[in-house]
Amino acid sequence: MTVTVRSFAKINLGLRIGAPRDDGFHDLLTVYQTIALHDIIRVCVERGRGIEIRCADPRVPRNESNTCFRIVERAMKTLRAKGRVVIEIEKRLPVQGGMGGASANAVATLLGLERALKKELPALERFRIAAAVGSDLPLFLVGGTVLGVGRGEQVYPLMDLPAMACVIATPELGVSTPKAFAEWDRRISAHGLMSAPPAPSAAKLTVVETSDRMNELGHGLSAWLSELHSGAPSRFLAGRGRAENPLLELVRAGIENDFEQVVFPEYPELREGKRALLRAGAKYASLSGSGSTLYGLFASREAARQAAGRLQKQGWAAKATATLTRRSYWQRIFDC
Repeated sequence: MTVTVRSFAKINLGLRIGAPRDDGFHDLLTVYQTIALHDIIRVCVERGRGIEIRCADPRVPRNESNTCFRIVERAMKTLRAKGRVVIEIEKRLPVQGGMGGASANAVATLLGLERALKKELPALERFRIAAAVGSDLPLFLVGGTVLGVGRGEQVYPLMDLPAMACVIATPELGVSTPKAFAEWDRRISAHGLMSAPPAPSAAKLTVVETSDRMNELGHGLSAWLSELHSGAPSRFLAGRGRAENPLLELVRAGIENDFEQVVFPEYPELREGKRALLRAGAKYASLSGSGSTLYGLFASREAARQAAGRLQKQGWAAKATATLTRRSYWQRIFDC
């Protein structure tokens, strides 16, 4: 039996990069958000042994470097299952796009494998295997709006917020995440983190410690969550009003993606893409992950549709879509 699974993408609603860790990773703080764009994964288990990956996109590896290969290898051993696993990947998401495509593919493969074998891993074992394969994988075992900490693999489901229209712009270039981290470290080592002066009278930029910036976003997220749950006023969201989508309340409160500081100077067209989204009416626009994907949040589906058309006329590969709630994520993942 072949099991077909939708492999949904994610965007990052803010991303702060912390200090390098002893394991070679960095501490991160981000809010992941799944969206409706997706790849298609097909999994079947045949007689024999081994793992075979099929994909028409030549950029997708077909060996043990593929996250799908690695997660199947671990899951088969844990489940004590036998057979030849064939994975077909139908790519619709960009490769090296910052949308978690490879990570989502791996989780979709794991879920499809369980169905094909008619065996299930305990939930904690799923998360353990996912985190061992890659930092972005565990979020796709949650879906919706998800807080990510640690190296990104420690995930906590946030309130399932209403879907919001968005436009995804995918330039024809890939950004290497390891290289982006290396450039971040180089800049920190050479110059420190620079912040804008607090008042016009300030004469120069000031250096901000990495831990301070992590704490700043952490406090902001806490205030946002507190207001969502209690309705109590917060200075963090003062004057924002409560009529708009809570996701928009969050991103308009000042969260940013640190990767923009190192990726935009290297790829000026990405900075221009963000500006194009804002000119097209986005209420908020950002790089997703380390890029190259950019996204904009819009007040309505019609506004997003018109903006995507406008960007397409300007030569951008743009699609109108929407964020995906946790409930919709799990309702649609096997609905192929």
